[in-house]
Amino acid sequence: MSPTLPLRCRVLLLPLALLLGAAGCRRGEPTPPAAGGPAVAVAVAPVEVARLPAVVEVPATVRPVERALIAAKLTGTVTFLPWSLGQSVAAGAVLVRLSAPENEARVRQAQAQLDEAVRTERREQELVTKGVNPTDALAAAEERLRYAHAALAEAQALLAHAEIRAPFGGTVAEKLVLPGDLATPGLPLLILENPHRLRAETAIPDTLASGLAPGHPLRVAAESGVIIEAVLEELSFASDSTSHSRSARILLPDDAPVYSGQFVRVLLSGNVTEALTVPASALTLLGQMERVFVIADGRAVLRIVKSGRQLDGRVEILSGLNPGEQVVLAPPAALRDGSFVRRQP
Repeated sequence: MSPTLPLRCRVLLLPLALLLGAAGCRRGEPTPPAAGGPAVAVAVAPVEVARLPAVVEVPATVRPVERALIAAKLTGTVTFLPWSLGQSVAAGAVLVRLSAPENEARVRQAQAQLDEAVRTERREQELVTKGVNPTDALAAAEERLRYAHAALAEAQALLAHAEIRAPFGGTVAEKLVLPGDLATPGLPLLILENPHRLRAETAIPDTLASGLAPGHPLRVAAESGVIIEAVLEELSFASDSTSHSRSARILLPDDAPVYSGQFVRVLLSGNVTEALTVPASALTLLGQMERVFVIADGRAVLRIVKSGRQLDGRVEILSGLNPGEQVVLAPPAALRDGSFVRRQP
């Protein structure tokens, strides 16, 4: 026989079971967002369809406008090389000094020959004046004197190459020798670059280069995402028959946040396409998310969007919005998803 509860207990348990069942049914239902409080005053603008030129990204490399490969012009041992990588060098500063005893000996030899030619020329002049020697002897002595002057100047000019000076102010980009190394004619010693004058070098496809000319403003995107306003400096007239492109050099401003050798992208205008745009003030950021508030049935609805180009105070929206929708401009801090709103006149 199963035990039975008293009647009083059964009466008390029945309402309790009904309450638990009701709570279990409500547990799975979503809780509606809180929509109380006064309406937030907002300014709105429609999502518009605009015809914008498609942007074509052309890869480019940053190069210095002033770059010098410092090489030796004579054979000698490196005795002076105090510069380190990245160190600044003033224009005219001594970069490298070589020890060239052979050339020093040639200068002394040329100087001795010049002194002898001077003495010979003076003696012949005295003898010609006295009528002892003919004038042809004096002319020959003068010719030997001129040759001795030229030989000394040549030896001194060659010895001057033992001291190499900076052709412009810049920084040491590469250091290819060390003190004690033997330098020979044509051997690279240093690479000097001016980091304050940079340009982007690229090859522009023929289809995009037809409307360009030196002096044309261009935009360059750095790896950091910064857009740099630049100017087309040079554009080759001839096109490469293999790549069907033309070499171009784009001058960057002095304060451009890039460095030599860096990869950048040149932004060129292509064919015109239709795109959805909103005022730039409608787009807000939360971390890496781009957000826009849309007005629907008197409430603010939060949308996650993906933006594209920016042009004349408007932003291209690649996804997340539809044409004709109303977006909130400069969303107030009190605005939340689901908040009631009223439009400002």
